[in-house]
Amino acid sequence: MNMTLKTVVIGSLLVLAAVVFVMVILPYADTNKTTASDIFRERSPAEAAGRTFYIANGCVYCHSQSIRKVDWGLGAERIAQAGDYLADHPILLGSARTGLDLSQEGGEHPDDWQTAHFINPRYTRPLSIMPAFAFLGMENLKQLTTYVQSLGLKDADKRMQRQRFWKKEAIKAYESGPVANVKWLHEQVPEGWRNLPNPYPTTDAGLARGHKIYQDFCLGCHGPIGDGMGPAQPYLYPPPLNFTILKGRGISGGILYYQIMNGITGTAMPYFKRELESEKIWDVGNYVAVYFINQTDANTDPRGIDASYEP
Repeated sequence: MNMTLKTVVIGSLLVLAAVVFVMVILPYADTNKTTASDIFRERSPAEAAGRTFYIANGCVYCHSQSIRKVDWGLGAERIAQAGDYLADHPILLGSARTGLDLSQEGGEHPDDWQTAHFINPRYTRPLSIMPAFAFLGMENLKQLTTYVQSLGLKDADKRMQRQRFWKKEAIKAYESGPVANVKWLHEQVPEGWRNLPNPYPTTDAGLARGHKIYQDFCLGCHGPIGDGMGPAQPYLYPPPLNFTILKGRGISGGILYYQIMNGITGTAMPYFKRELESEKIWDVGNYVAVYFINQTDANTDPRGIDASYEP
């Protein structure tokens, strides 16, 4: 073929037309067939304003709002669908995984946890690499929180309803005083867990592991000495639990395990069942019991067969 000017121009236009057809026209035609998903709803004005801050500050560069089928990690209770984003322009999708998936973040935590997290992510997640957004100011952070709490739409609304209900109960218990508060917290743990001792002995190695886990996950809220006075405390209500008040009040390894695993809905205490495997939860429970409560039931009856590596 002779590469004349005419051939180059016509060929380039044909290639451009093919690209536009495949990359623009076909997706546009397919998108127009999208119908609302089962969780879809329109966003409120406050949520839309928070979305503006989310876009302006580049949150989507790290936090994709789509779930890839290979990502069955934190938040992947539901694979995102095109119908979830029917009212979103532009759609904030992508395959990057620098940060957690946020497509179902709404209601995972109460509002005060989200606000503390935006002010400085190390307050609530000590190992976080996310930048601090305190410079946005509290009003803007509240709008950003409102948007994040809408992610998941109708499903997020149900989770937020649960958070608000239990926050009222948690505040009522906290304001009734330490004795009533601890009693209420223990009553939320199933009876079988309340009478379960920590099955792992308090070895130097186990306590060292528990110390590291505490630093990585718990320090920001409960503080270095377990008194609930970590850097996140000024932004949280009810405040993080002061472990030192638990001695002599019916605490057990099973209670600590259950509350670390499942969290305490309505408070800033999140669940760790997706991040910490069983032994790590027992280890950090042992660490808290020994160093902050000064009372441990580790490796006491009822007991089973020791694991093969136990001393």
